[in-house]
Amino acid sequence: MTLARAPTHSLAEQRVQSSLLILLTEDEALVSVSVQDALEDAGFSVRPVMSGEEAIAMLDAEHADFSGLITDIRLDSEVDGWEVARHARELIPDVPVVYMSGDSAHEHTSKGVPQSVMLQKPFAFAQVITAISTLLNSATPQ
Repeated sequence: MTLARAPTHSLAEQRVQSSLLILLTEDEALVSVSVQDALEDAGFSVRPVMSGEEAIAMLDAEHADFSGLITDIRLDSEVDGWEVARHARELIPDVPVVYMSGDSAHEHTSKGVPQSVMLQKPFAFAQVITAISTLLNSATPQ
């Protein structure tokens, strides 16, 4: 008697299959690439954009695909990170939001969306992973 075996997948394939897609909005290329690498090393899939307008367009087109948002506040665009997060929450009410800022952290209480996290630059990349993971783990199941 032969038992049927479940298909085996490499660890990398399992990781990709179970990864969550994060929208990363950051206009500084070095910061964006570094945060993206850290998130991908932690098992997340990342869609990076460089402006608030790009983030809004990406959310409008693919909001159902995103599990979380990480955004800088001051972007080199007309749309700032506060607006990106508010727009994301209009489309996905419980989407986890992590803000990053070098000089706007003090505005988080008045401008940030509820149940979000603010990271003051500079920060350790582990802080980004911890922040988004904590928010994802506490999010209401869809």
